[in-house]
Amino acid sequence: MTAADKPSVLFVCVHNAGRSQMAAAYTHHLSGGAVEVRSAGSAPADQVNPSAVAAMAEEGIDITAEAPKILTTGAVQASDVVITMGCGDTCPIFPGKRYEDWELEDPAGKGVESVRPIRDDIRSRVLALLDSLGVEPVKG
Repeated sequence: MTAADKPSVLFVCVHNAGRSQMAAAYTHHLSGGAVEVRSAGSAPADQVNPSAVAAMAEEGIDITAEAPKILTTGAVQASDVVITMGCGDTCPIFPGKRYEDWELEDPAGKGVESVRPIRDDIRSRVLALLDSLGVEPVKG
């Protein structure tokens, strides 16, 4: 599969510190690299939410090296699917893109116990997304 054949997904939330980072990590992990994954925020935080990092570590996925990134028009243009996360983000709209809004609770300021159900919701949505893209999730 060449890069041109790979579907690409952009996850957007305000701070790019929790929901979009977990969704990007799950998409990368569960697709086995068959999906090009980006994440960004309109007002990126200084660091990824430590509770999101801990919740993903429980799943065997390390996101400690990730850093919140600013949303750019180029990232939207380069993506086939743009998923916003219930934050009312103003995202540039381009014809031919698929847009979805996932309404998810914001994990900001919450402990890992409160982030787990958000993480699990994201995982099930990512699996449905992969199915819609025709990507078989990796086992493990």
